[in-house]
Amino acid sequence: MSTTMTMAKAINAGLRAALESHPNSLLMGEDIGSLGGVYRVTEGLKADFGADRVMDTPLAESGIIGTAIGLALRGYLPVCEIQFDGFVFPGFNQITTQLAKMHSRSEGALSAPVVIRIPYGGGIGSIEHHSESPEALFAHTAGLRIITPSNPQDAYWMIQQAVACKDPVIVFEPKRRYWLKGDVDTAAPTSDPFSAHIVREGTDATIVAYGPLVPVALAAAAAAEEDGRSVEVVDLRSISPIDFDTVTESVRKTGRLIVTHEAPTFGGIGGEIAARVAERAFLSLEAPVLRVGGFHMPYPVAKVEEHYLPDIDRLLEALDRSFAY
Repeated sequence: MSTTMTMAKAINAGLRAALESHPNSLLMGEDIGSLGGVYRVTEGLKADFGADRVMDTPLAESGIIGTAIGLALRGYLPVCEIQFDGFVFPGFNQITTQLAKMHSRSEGALSAPVVIRIPYGGGIGSIEHHSESPEALFAHTAGLRIITPSNPQDAYWMIQQAVACKDPVIVFEPKRRYWLKGDVDTAAPTSDPFSAHIVREGTDATIVAYGPLVPVALAAAAAAEEDGRSVEVVDLRSISPIDFDTVTESVRKTGRLIVTHEAPTFGGIGGEIAARVAERAFLSLEAPVLRVGGFHMPYPVAKVEEHYLPDIDRLLEALDRSFAY
């Protein structure tokens, strides 16, 4: 059965389904209960499942994550919400030195199936610490799975798949796409959440994007088509692990690759993808792999953020540079 939902509503429905399917699952975070979260993603869940399973926490990210680790070790399936991307750093130590290492430290005897939801990215006209993209910091830490939906269908199913996963999963939710509408088939699960999807086929160049920039990449590909260029768009979906097979296969077909993300290109996920493609498909490349992303600077104030965020024009300019080789 297919229903039109916003991404925020799809995540809400996915969390509801997870709570119904897993009696040992629970939600915890700042203002997620009575308020329903800043973006109302958890609205109505406390009323339906009770305060035991939808818990408002103190403003203490380290405490939220530490408590979730303890709960997971005792057989629960905690789903934590970090209210904004820039608020995660007080919990960074718990995530990278404890949560990510628990399975390895115990030689496989213990698992910590904690899900951490993080609204991320810019484009909402907000203030400092509310528009960041810290995904690369976590991807560098082995032991964490990291996924990011770009549409309501994926959002509905990926949050449920994250809860069912035995490993720690960070779900980066593109907050400026919370109001993006799309069809959600609640009867047909999406594919493996750790695989990439080709969302537009093409023959002349590949754009790899994830999360908030997938709609931008699709719009750029449509604009490029007016100039006679056939651009394939790959929605990465998973940041750790990365589905390099799908990306490499696309590049072998098209010969050109643009990687785009809101995070700064310096030290970003795009650099890892560029290196792997150069290793795997060097002889197929007609031009260097190009990256389009944020600049190596603190996220700017709201009135100039449009100059920081990758847009259609910057992607088209990168395509022009690629085709100039």
